[in-house]
Amino acid sequence: MIYLDYQATTPLAPEAREAMLRWLADDGFANPHSAHRPGRAAAAAIEVAREQVAALLPSGGRVIFTSGATEALNLAILGSGTKRLAVSAIEHAAVLDTARFADPDCAVLPVGAAGLVDAGAPIPPGTQLVAVMQVNNEIGTIQPVEALAKAAHAAGALFLCDAVQGAGKLAPPAGADMIAISAHKLYGPKGIGALWVRDGITLAPQVHGGGQEQGLRSGTLSPTLCAGFGAAAALCTSLRETDVSHVETLWTKSRALFADWTLNGDPHLRWHGNLNIRREGLDVARLMSDCRKFAFSAGSACASGSGRPSHVLRALGLSDRDAKSSIRLGFGRYTREQDLEMAAAALGAAAGSQGVG
Repeated sequence: MIYLDYQATTPLAPEAREAMLRWLADDGFANPHSAHRPGRAAAAAIEVAREQVAALLPSGGRVIFTSGATEALNLAILGSGTKRLAVSAIEHAAVLDTARFADPDCAVLPVGAAGLVDAGAPIPPGTQLVAVMQVNNEIGTIQPVEALAKAAHAAGALFLCDAVQGAGKLAPPAGADMIAISAHKLYGPKGIGALWVRDGITLAPQVHGGGQEQGLRSGTLSPTLCAGFGAAAALCTSLRETDVSHVETLWTKSRALFADWTLNGDPHLRWHGNLNIRREGLDVARLMSDCRKFAFSAGSACASGSGRPSHVLRALGLSDRDAKSSIRLGFGRYTREQDLEMAAAALGAAAGSQGVG
């Protein structure tokens, strides 16, 4: 199997796996909230991990561990107590659905045909929180989050950024008041994420029962997951330049290999580990069936199987037909050039067998 779905999840880094094994051993099972020596050791490991994760984020804030980015975004939106929200049209469901729950009349900031939010677009009066993601999970476009944060603050609103797809790859979103990230999108384990909260911002807990994790998220923290997250974050810091260089090589290769496909989203203002492409009239379900040796996506993993056209691609102005004829290839640290070569040959042949060219 050749894996080309890095936006859905990334492979677990061997270094992260090794860091986790220490806390799965017979002497590493202690509850980190216990006062005895094994408990204190587990708690210390969590704090080391917290520092490693914090290194990916701005200074002047604190890291709150959560079960993933979805919980982090819920904590930010609901915990902030804001009632008037504005979010971009291409946000992940974790933001869109939560924002609509908090504010049924939530304002939607449109994007242009390139998949970018206009930083100069007016923010509706009375907005208390603006949420725009750093990198779109479906088409990879990099949003002007610094300018959007300034606009939000000028309007008297907080700025929340879903940085799941950018964390460990790009500089953290400048000016944000809260940032959500997820371990399994940066070569760490599933089941853990974090919310970064700027100093001075107060949140109300959404999970009650014991007051763990700074009083904001009751429940026993997993030293195993925290250690894996921390090790993965540290690796992203040390390997950032080589990771970026490798992705750029893969991007250049992929653009040549898939030159006869149409690119969705801006070709430049995007993370180059995301290739979202389409062919008119393509039957994507049949394509995926014919190319079972390759793991790729027809859109967001969270919405797969719904049968609905991508809300992201529709926001770009694509027809339902074009949206449904699109695929997403995601690649990163462990992808080889020959993986893309084999995928291009197989996908091209399978598309050709449909009479699509």
